[in-house]
Amino acid sequence: MRTATTSWRYFDFWLLGAVAVLTIFGITMIRSAVAGNIELTTETNLVNRQLIFAALGLAVVLIIASIDYHLWASMSRTLYIGTAITLLVVNVIGNALFGSARWFQAGLILIQPSEFAKIVVIIVLADFFTRHSHDTQGFRLIYRSFIYAMGIMIWIILQPNLSTSIVILVIWLALLWASGLKVRSLVFFLFIGLVIVALLIPLLIQIDVIKEYQINRVMSFVFPDPEARFGDIYNIQQALISIGSGGWIGQGYGQGSQVQLRFLKVRWSDYIFSAMAEEFGFIGTALVTLVFLFIVFRCLRTARLARDTFGAMIAFGVATMLAFQGIVNIGVNLNLLPATGLTFPFVSYGGSSLLSALIGIGLCQSVILRHKALELSAGSGTNN
Repeated sequence: MRTATTSWRYFDFWLLGAVAVLTIFGITMIRSAVAGNIELTTETNLVNRQLIFAALGLAVVLIIASIDYHLWASMSRTLYIGTAITLLVVNVIGNALFGSARWFQAGLILIQPSEFAKIVVIIVLADFFTRHSHDTQGFRLIYRSFIYAMGIMIWIILQPNLSTSIVILVIWLALLWASGLKVRSLVFFLFIGLVIVALLIPLLIQIDVIKEYQINRVMSFVFPDPEARFGDIYNIQQALISIGSGGWIGQGYGQGSQVQLRFLKVRWSDYIFSAMAEEFGFIGTALVTLVFLFIVFRCLRTARLARDTFGAMIAFGVATMLAFQGIVNIGVNLNLLPATGLTFPFVSYGGSSLLSALIGIGLCQSVILRHKALELSAGSGTNN
């Protein structure tokens, strides 16, 4: 077995470098997005908050990378129960912001447990599918793994936070497929699930699980009102104007009229893609997207190189989480998807979101650090 010291030469510096570049760029864009905001009070220190989380996240990446990822398998049940209890507490005593209870207040910093729940779900499902790798086609595997995912999702749905719940559902489906479930079986169960959800929608609306604003987001996307001057339609219009006004090379950093004159709302978070499109143009957003795709690729590479199922599942789960959030965020900004509230990983403002993504990167680094050590250990066992 390789020691921890010698295994550090397998550290993926390309992955860390790309994450650092994207995070620094994100902080720079947040600074431009909130510059001169006279209508904001607590938001003007968003840059400092994001800097704190970025610095903390870098330390977390190194700490988690130094820990053997197999340790998390032994702690998966504890992590699962602790996360469920934390989410329950948030629903009861969490600070209500924007009509939902999603955050804990820690001084000047807001902690959103549902962001970290995504990482816990990845670990728990990776451990579950590893222990049941002999039964990849059984119906029991499907419904038991779904129960594990639903045990976390239900508390997030009740916040309400439908977008994060969908991310967890996608992670479950991706890991279910990665565990060996045939595509036709996956499509079949997905279809059945969609039918059940469709039938339950009236009940979910009646008991206030699905909120009116969530329905309005979908309806305004499917049936947009071109005369609307407020709400999600208004901001989508401003986002498209911002993207279009950026052209090929953009108007320049801090020079975008939609951003600086504050026509574009939530420009430091949900709509930061539109903000950077206005200031850096098509070429700038294309470069940022390529760096992001490179990060996803390196996570998938880690999954491919992992020497055990648990490590591969973790890396694949992290890649799925990042890729889905990035695709949805860009899709919303381009008006290809209804507004969801999902951030662009590493770029959008959101301390908990950034820290969660960096924890995922740390887990991938832990896997890649030990893939050669596991290989050599297996070789030594064969020789003996």
